[in-house]
Amino acid sequence: MFNRKIDKTEVSEYLKNCNENTKIYLGCDSERFRLGDEWYADYMLCVVIHVNGNSGGKIFGEVHRERIYDNNPRKPGMRLMGEVFKVAELYLELEDVISGYETAIHLDVNPSKSYASNSIMNEALGYIRGVCQIEPEIKPKAWAASTAADRYKSLIG
Repeated sequence: MFNRKIDKTEVSEYLKNCNENTKIYLGCDSERFRLGDEWYADYMLCVVIHVNGNSGGKIFGEVHRERIYDNNPRKPGMRLMGEVFKVAELYLELEDVISGYETAIHLDVNPSKSYASNSIMNEALGYIRGVCQIEPEIKPKAWAASTAADRYKSLIG
Protein backbone atom coordinates (compact mmCIF):
# COMPACT_ATOMS: atom_id res chain seq x y z
CA MET A 1 0.00 0.00 0.00
CA PHE A 2 2.76 2.47 0.91
CA ASN A 3 5.48 1.59 -1.59
CA ARG A 4 5.05 4.56 -3.91
CA LYS A 5 7.58 7.37 -3.51
CA ILE A 6 7.35 10.89 -4.93
CA ASP A 7 9.14 10.65 -8.27
CA LYS A 8 11.37 13.67 -8.89
CA THR A 9 11.30 13.05 -12.65
CA GLU A 10 7.49 12.91 -12.64
CA VAL A 11 7.32 16.23 -10.77
CA SER A 12 9.82 17.76 -13.21
CA GLU A 13 7.85 16.54 -16.24
CA TYR A 14 4.61 17.88 -14.80
CA LEU A 15 6.15 21.31 -14.17
CA LYS A 16 7.21 21.59 -17.82
CA ASN A 17 3.56 22.31 -18.66
CA CYS A 18 3.26 25.03 -16.02
CA ASN A 19 4.24 28.67 -16.25
CA GLU A 20 6.37 30.73 -13.82
CA ASN A 21 3.26 31.73 -11.83
CA THR A 22 2.89 28.14 -10.61
CA LYS A 23 3.09 27.78 -6.84
CA ILE A 24 4.41 24.75 -4.98
CA TYR A 25 3.54 23.71 -1.44
CA LEU A 26 5.20 20.92 0.56
CA GLY A 27 3.69 19.41 3.67
CA CYS A 28 3.92 16.43 6.00
CA ASP A 29 1.54 15.02 8.57
CA SER A 30 1.67 11.89 10.68
CA GLU A 31 -0.74 9.48 12.26
CA ARG A 32 0.23 7.61 15.42
CA PHE A 33 -1.09 4.08 16.08
CA ARG A 34 -0.30 0.91 17.98
CA LEU A 35 0.59 -2.46 16.48
CA GLY A 36 0.77 -5.04 19.24
CA ASP A 37 2.88 -3.55 22.02
CA GLU A 38 4.70 -1.02 19.86
CA TRP A 39 3.83 2.43 18.56
CA TYR A 40 4.16 3.40 14.90
CA ALA A 41 3.48 6.41 12.77
CA ASP A 42 2.53 6.79 9.16
CA TYR A 43 4.17 9.92 7.76
CA MET A 44 2.29 11.34 4.79
CA LEU A 45 4.29 13.69 2.55
CA CYS A 46 2.83 15.72 -0.27
CA VAL A 47 3.80 18.15 -2.97
CA VAL A 48 0.90 20.31 -4.11
CA ILE A 49 1.35 22.10 -7.43
CA HIS A 50 -1.04 25.01 -7.96
CA VAL A 51 -0.90 25.22 -11.73
CA ASN A 52 -0.11 28.69 -13.06
CA GLY A 53 -1.20 30.17 -9.73
CA ASN A 54 -4.84 30.29 -10.79
CA SER A 55 -5.72 26.94 -12.34
CA GLY A 56 -6.26 23.52 -10.86
CA GLY A 57 -3.66 21.52 -9.09
CA LYS A 58 -1.86 18.24 -8.79
CA ILE A 59 -0.82 16.38 -5.67
CA PHE A 60 2.16 14.06 -5.49
CA GLY A 61 2.46 12.06 -2.30
CA GLU A 62 4.01 9.21 -0.38
CA VAL A 63 3.57 7.45 2.95
CA HIS A 64 6.30 6.07 5.24
CA ARG A 65 5.56 3.78 8.20
CA GLU A 66 8.07 3.88 11.03
CA ARG A 67 8.41 2.72 14.60
CA ILE A 68 8.21 5.64 17.02
CA TYR A 69 9.38 5.92 20.61
CA ASP A 70 7.40 8.82 22.07
CA ASN A 71 4.84 6.62 23.81
CA ASN A 72 3.08 9.47 25.59
CA PRO A 73 0.53 11.08 23.23
CA ARG A 74 0.83 14.34 25.19
CA LYS A 75 4.55 14.49 24.33
CA PRO A 76 4.73 13.88 20.58
CA GLY A 77 7.99 15.76 20.04
CA MET A 78 9.95 13.01 18.31
CA ARG A 79 7.11 12.16 15.91
CA LEU A 80 6.39 15.80 15.10
CA MET A 81 10.05 16.59 14.50
CA GLY A 82 10.05 13.54 12.22
CA GLU A 83 7.49 15.41 10.10
CA VAL A 84 9.79 18.44 9.99
CA PHE A 85 12.86 16.38 9.05
CA LYS A 86 10.95 14.55 6.30
CA VAL A 87 9.51 17.68 4.67
CA ALA A 88 12.94 19.34 4.76
CA GLU A 89 14.50 16.28 3.13
CA LEU A 90 11.77 16.32 0.45
CA TYR A 91 12.45 19.99 -0.24
CA LEU A 92 16.19 19.33 -0.61
CA GLU A 93 15.54 16.37 -2.94
CA LEU A 94 13.31 18.51 -5.19
CA GLU A 95 15.19 21.80 -4.85
CA ASP A 96 16.71 21.79 -8.34
CA VAL A 97 13.34 20.85 -9.92
CA ILE A 98 11.24 23.45 -8.08
CA SER A 99 13.70 26.34 -8.07
CA GLY A 100 12.28 29.28 -9.95
CA TYR A 101 8.78 28.65 -8.61
CA GLU A 102 7.25 30.23 -5.53
CA THR A 103 7.61 27.46 -2.97
CA ALA A 104 6.27 27.13 0.57
CA ILE A 105 6.86 24.57 3.30
CA HIS A 106 3.87 23.99 5.56
CA LEU A 107 4.32 22.58 9.06
CA ASP A 108 1.51 20.95 11.04
CA VAL A 109 2.43 23.00 14.12
CA ASN A 110 0.00 25.06 16.17
CA PRO A 111 1.08 28.44 17.60
CA SER A 112 -1.35 28.03 20.51
CA LYS A 113 0.25 26.68 23.69
CA SER A 114 -2.88 24.62 24.34
CA TYR A 115 -1.84 22.17 21.58
CA ALA A 116 0.93 19.59 21.95
CA SER A 117 2.50 20.51 18.62
CA ASN A 118 3.37 23.91 20.08
CA SER A 119 6.10 22.25 22.15
CA ILE A 120 8.32 21.88 19.05
CA MET A 121 7.35 25.11 17.27
CA ASN A 122 10.60 27.02 17.77
CA GLU A 123 12.76 24.01 16.90
CA ALA A 124 10.67 23.23 13.81
CA LEU A 125 10.75 26.79 12.50
CA GLY A 126 14.48 27.07 13.14
CA TYR A 127 15.24 23.77 11.44
CA ILE A 128 13.39 24.69 8.24
CA ARG A 129 14.89 28.19 8.22
CA GLY A 130 18.39 26.80 8.68
CA VAL A 131 18.25 23.79 6.39
CA CYS A 132 15.95 25.00 3.62
CA GLN A 133 16.43 28.77 3.86
CA ILE A 134 12.64 29.24 3.71
CA GLU A 135 10.27 30.84 6.19
CA PRO A 136 7.77 28.03 6.86
CA GLU A 137 4.04 28.44 7.36
CA ILE A 138 2.34 27.06 10.47
CA LYS A 139 -1.32 26.63 11.38
CA PRO A 140 -3.76 28.01 10.40
CA LYS A 141 -1.96 28.78 7.09
CA ALA A 142 -0.29 25.36 6.79
CA TRP A 143 -3.00 23.63 4.76
CA ALA A 144 -0.56 21.49 2.71
CA ALA A 145 0.37 19.70 5.95
CA SER A 146 -2.83 19.87 7.98
CA THR A 147 -5.23 19.12 5.09
CA ALA A 148 -3.50 17.79 1.95
CA ALA A 149 -0.94 15.51 3.63
CA ASP A 150 -3.43 14.54 6.34
CA ARG A 151 -5.94 13.36 3.71
CA TYR A 152 -3.43 11.79 1.32
CA LYS A 153 -3.35 8.41 3.10
CA SER A 154 -7.11 8.02 2.93
CA LEU A 155 -7.09 8.90 -0.79
CA ILE A 156 -4.67 6.13 -1.71
CA GLY A 157 -6.00 3.54 0.73
